[in-house]
Amino acid sequence: MLDSTRWYQENAREAAKQYEAVAAEDIHGWLKRFLPENPGRILDIGAGSGRDAAWLSELHHQVIAVEPSPEMRKEGRRWHPGTGIRWRNDSLPSLRKLSKQEPFDLILINGVWQHVERSDRKRAFRKTINLLKPDGSLAISLRHGPEVLGRKAHAVSVEEIESLARDHGAFVAYQDEVEDGLGREGICWTNLVIRFPDDGTGELPLLRHIILKQSKSATHKLGLLRTLCRIADGAPGIARANDDGSISLPMGLVALIWLRLYKPLLKEKLPQLPSKNPKLGFVKAAYKEIELLSHLDFRIGMRFGKEQGPFIHQALRDVAANIRKMPIKYMTYPGKEGKPVLQVKAGAKTRSPREVWLDKTYLYSFGEARVPESLWQALRKHAVWVEPVVIAEWAEMMRGYAQKQGRVIDERKLRDVMAWADPERDVKISREQAMRLLENRRLYCVWSGSRLREQSLDIDHCLPWSVWSCSDLWNLMPANRRVNQNKKKNFLPSESVMDEAQNRILEWWDQAYFRSDSVLQEKFLVEASASLPGIRTQAEPCAIDLEEIFESVCLQRAKLSRDQQVPEWAGLIEDI
Repeated sequence: MLDSTRWYQENAREAAKQYEAVAAEDIHGWLKRFLPENPGRILDIGAGSGRDAAWLSELHHQVIAVEPSPEMRKEGRRWHPGTGIRWRNDSLPSLRKLSKQEPFDLILINGVWQHVERSDRKRAFRKTINLLKPDGSLAISLRHGPEVLGRKAHAVSVEEIESLARDHGAFVAYQDEVEDGLGREGICWTNLVIRFPDDGTGELPLLRHIILKQSKSATHKLGLLRTLCRIADGAPGIARANDDGSISLPMGLVALIWLRLYKPLLKEKLPQLPSKNPKLGFVKAAYKEIELLSHLDFRIGMRFGKEQGPFIHQALRDVAANIRKMPIKYMTYPGKEGKPVLQVKAGAKTRSPREVWLDKTYLYSFGEARVPESLWQALRKHAVWVEPVVIAEWAEMMRGYAQKQGRVIDERKLRDVMAWADPERDVKISREQAMRLLENRRLYCVWSGSRLREQSLDIDHCLPWSVWSCSDLWNLMPANRRVNQNKKKNFLPSESVMDEAQNRILEWWDQAYFRSDSVLQEKFLVEASASLPGIRTQAEPCAIDLEEIFESVCLQRAKLSRDQQVPEWAGLIEDI
């Protein structure tokens, strides 16, 4: 911003006269709805002549005006004496003198963003938004059009601001396009307000603190948070509620998801510590024995025989021990003398099994990670906000570590290995069972009730793959191809559609899996108990209440409809 600061320094009197020709309220009347109801703290970055700062001060707010040009600060004091504005010599992207300030209710960046170099904008946004209160507003006015000769400017866009907001756990809450208040030809403005989502419990501010502000000597806190996000989003049914207001997660599953996240990163030698020769606490002899396994093998329901089972077991023990020793110990509440956010309950000491089946009982044998219930609910509801912030910060840390080591990270490779790889869209088992039933009895479309033939058979994801990538057996339904491809498509079945299809779905589950063989029974139950909420697994498959599983599917359907606003399918208008 040095070139622009120099221009304002040399043209301060003329610039101030131009800005003061229009009242701040005429320019920023739209901002009133976002101002704090009671007198609050406001930061005006790039305050210029102090026009906006003075208006906000007159509304009884405490205003700090940041302006790097001494001459412009001089003009501001001349135009607005006695207003109580506190002037500061500072600028983007560093805002060095404001780093220890108390957070602000509102931050205003008016006509400044185009002066920030594009390479500095991520840093500038981070510095700014970290000064904002959890319930505050960041108002940015983007200037479009030709610049004044000698005043350096760079292209700006709403898309860039949306991306920066997303990476910091925020969102664009308001957007408006307006003409230039000074009537300058070819110039227009986009007014934006960025806010943090908040569930009212204070847990999202806690998560933002851990992700963006809490000190880190490695990526492990971020790895643990993303692990919790993946469990909350993909395996909520495995959690247990405790009388003390906490939620228990099996440490074996925490370790399993951790391995799945870190394995591709380590395979590509992406740095997780700043040192050149890092020694990660969980990478021990057992891990090296399973390096050739795909990270996709680390999921609930997988079985490992005597050749790999003992190494899988020991690797999970090593990971669980490292998580307890490092990120759980140091992931603490702000200002509470290092009180850990998560607690750990140790598991019983057991011998290493010769074979391993990654079911709920086995995963709980490693102990429990106890998450405050309010935090768990925030993760369940807002993982769609939290996880992208974790990913962005994790990637940024790896870039920083690589730079210290004299390396440059391949961004395409980084993007690929950071993506969560869901199970393949595999319907082979369900199709085989449907074909078997077609040979011996009649098979019906769960949605229309019409009889199916081989040429009309489709296997449909009840909860669409495009919405929730799950190919568990319980989610795969026989459907008429015309209904599936032309009617239901990628919509969620509505509540009434599910009610009407209930008996046909229950009959399909029973005939395809529970009257088949024990392996399919176990696979069906393990998958359902992990991915659906509220399933109580029983020792004997015959004791399972399929209606209970159906109700859990309906609960998950309602969650997707509510939290992700997925369009619903109301059913068939006419019979097939």
